Amino acid sequence: MRLVKVPAISLQPGMFVAELDRPWLETPFALQGFVVRDPAEAIYVSRFVDHVFVDAEYKAQRNFLCLDAAPTHAVPQERLELRADMRQARACFDNAAQTLDRVFDSLRAGRSAEISKVQESISPLIESVFKNREAVGALLRLKESGDYRFEHGVSMAAWAAILGRQIGLHRDELETLAVGCAMCDVGMTQLPAELLGQANRLSEAQQRIIRAHPTMGAEMVTDSRNVNFEILGIIENHHERMDGSGYPRGLQGAAIPLLARIAGLVDTYDAMITPRPWAPARTSHEAAQELLDTKGSKFQDALVEQFIQAIGLFPTGTLVELNTGEVGIVTRQNETRRLKPEVVVVLDGNKHKRDPLEIVDLGNQNDPRGIERWITRELLPGSHGVNSEEYYI
Repeated sequence: MRLVKVPAISLQPGMFVAELDRPWLETPFALQGFVVRDPAEAIYVSRFVDHVFVDAEYKAQRNFLCLDAAPTHAVPQERLELRADMRQARACFDNAAQTLDRVFDSLRAGRSAEISKVQESISPLIESVFKNREAVGALLRLKESGDYRFEHGVSMAAWAAILGRQIGLHRDELETLAVGCAMCDVGMTQLPAELLGQANRLSEAQQRIIRAHPTMGAEMVTDSRNVNFEILGIIENHHERMDGSGYPRGLQGAAIPLLARIAGLVDTYDAMITPRPWAPARTSHEAAQELLDTKGSKFQDALVEQFIQAIGLFPTGTLVELNTGEVGIVTRQNETRRLKPEVVVVLDGNKHKRDPLEIVDLGNQNDPRGIERWITRELLPGSHGVNSEEYYI
């Protein structure tokens, strides 16, 4: 790699930005290294840095390369990092879930647990968010369902890190936030198992029992080593809502700690996109729309808007249907045109598998047939027999 210093405003499409004139963590860029795809990106980059260092030997490639043996799994060279980053994020996720399982077992048995173990297991997942938040978000939507308590906690930690990174939290704040989110449902381990898996509507008495879990969780963690008051605040207040309709104390507005407000938001989002005994999973777009509908009442306006900005209205990894009837998978966000991401078209208009696959940048189309494509709706994972994960992992 031969690096050349270039004024940010002079960037051209096809250039690979390898380094900045300041640390990556001081900027909003999700990737440490990216390809400039549109002239408007030069203006965007120049808002945050004066100069960049580009790889003079890099040549943008749009050729189709085979990930595995099957040609139907081909994607462009520049998207290979998503596949690798998702693999790394999966390993981090699985390790954190196993650690959380052990910590929950210790606390459930009345033993003191080292919260530092949770922090050690969550930290690599936060690094994955810094490296490629799109890959982490895609993994969280595509992961197979397991034990909801542990996987939901780790998912909350990752979503919170994505939002925290978006709003500029410092690294130590992100770690506190992520650990607190991971521990939010520890109080659930004290509740009857049949209550947690009940598909029917809960009675008022059962709801009162469920609503005790934030307080119970905070009490369980209080005696653990290396736990600070902010983590306890997240656990105890993650079900409080801005309009005072939450629990256990009905706090309102600024009385709810900021980190707990973030936890409540990502808790709700992840719960909505995850199938549970009493509710089917919703699409990411449906969940985002509900968050937008409740901003200012249940959740803080700015946090909702920044979260949607961070993950996209049609997040990376989601399955979508186009106006042509074709089915695609979102592979890249368009920062300036949020409704027009890049997609890989995997099924044609008759819902037959495409071979070869086609990459379409919905925000910058140049179809020789004069056909313009756009997203009409998001589909649930597995629709039309498409397993999105096999195209990445």
